[in-house]
Amino acid sequence: MSAIDDLRRTVARLRAPDGCPWDREQTHQTLTRCLIDECSELLDTIDRMDLPHMREELGDVLIQVVFHAQLAAERGDFDFDDVAREINEKLIRRHPHVFGDGKLDTSDQVMTQWEQIKAAEKKAAGKVEGLKIFKELPPRLPALMFAEAVWKQIQKNKLPANGAVAAARVENLGEKLTEADAGRRLFELVAACRAQGIDPESALRLETARVMREVEAQAAPAAQA
Repeated sequence: MSAIDDLRRTVARLRAPDGCPWDREQTHQTLTRCLIDECSELLDTIDRMDLPHMREELGDVLIQVVFHAQLAAERGDFDFDDVAREINEKLIRRHPHVFGDGKLDTSDQVMTQWEQIKAAEKKAAGKVEGLKIFKELPPRLPALMFAEAVWKQIQKNKLPANGAVAAARVENLGEKLTEADAGRRLFELVAACRAQGIDPESALRLETARVMREVEAQAAPAAQA
């Protein structure tokens, strides 16, 4: 039995009726913060090229993938083999210059072909994308980075944010705001969320998504005109 099979059996055992109470309580949603934390710790080891700890942190990220696959398997949605099979097929499909008869010489050519194949796949699947108001962003950036990126696009592109964001309040909060003041207010708000049992990461992510939806609803008619 391979090491990955051993890991899958361990996770399944933890999720069993007589397994670990904490593991049995987890859902896709409750594990999102764990995934962010583990990816951040992995990035830190990469930045420092700390290879022994990088191996450990890669394992911590891998367990997140295995855990989510186990949760999905319990519901009958998909399992780890489905995840591995789909990404393997995608890699082969999007590298015809390696696994087929094509030939590419530069990374730029590879990226251009990748995007062309990706677009063709979406079209074939009927996933025709409509008008884009916001440029593509990693959908699950850390919430602060996500909110900052969305606000930056609103300002840069002069998108209508009436009603979606209280502009006057933003202006008042930002008046003579120092880095120390900002850090203190953010920390106090996080502490208050903790006291009320609110996940601040999730709260900000959901609020940013709401702002995006409202701005898109206002901007789309004007862009189509």
